[in-house]
Amino acid sequence: MIQVRPRRLRTTPAMRRLVREVEVRPSQLVLPMFVAERRGDISSMPAVVRHDLDSLRAAAEDAVAAGVGALMLFGVPDDDAKDDRGSQGWAEDGILQRGLAAVRDAVGDETVVMADTCLDEFTSHGHCGFLTPDGRVDNDATLAAYASMAVAQARAGAHIVAPSGMMDGQVAAIRAGLDGEGFSDVGILAYGAKYASAFYGPFRDAVESTLQGDRRTYQLDPGNGREGVQEALAD
Repeated sequence: MIQVRPRRLRTTPAMRRLVREVEVRPSQLVLPMFVAERRGDISSMPAVVRHDLDSLRAAAEDAVAAGVGALMLFGVPDDDAKDDRGSQGWAEDGILQRGLAAVRDAVGDETVVMADTCLDEFTSHGHCGFLTPDGRVDNDATLAAYASMAVAQARAGAHIVAPSGMMDGQVAAIRAGLDGEGFSDVGILAYGAKYASAFYGPFRDAVESTLQGDRRTYQLDPGNGREGVQEALAD
């Protein structure tokens, strides 16, 4: 009888590299980057900063030199630029659009430039969409804003837009908006299953969130795994 000895394939570092099934490389990674009017530290994430436009360009060039596969940009407007509809999210001179343009100018197509497509950074109330008079997020009215944001981001240079607001129908609305403005080559990477959890605490610190209340009426219950799969499939 032939004895099976799988450990033969683990004897040396070179042997283990040769038979490794999965390898994580810089080209497979997405680097999140925060852009604001002024550079500043993020207390909950040591060594991560809010970039100004100049430091953003330099950091993007460094990331390309390191072989990073994509950059995901998040905009952090000043408080006085926020309003109840998050209109800076799709404004041509909004901080995120200027950041996207700066990065594309610096690195061109050497990496994939992505944009977070959500209103929470830009609204005075901190929610991911328009609010009804009774304080609930208006799903369908928000979809039109997401489409406008995506088009503005594509015009600024985004290769991919990434809706993260968990609105029903967000991908279809954004696809229609992009295609209608001639941006059929711009991709969509949805946050298909985003849970209402403390996991996003450092992110809210990074974007200086002004959230009032919580997002449990539109983000997923952490206990619902099957629902998360359904959401991803719907997107």
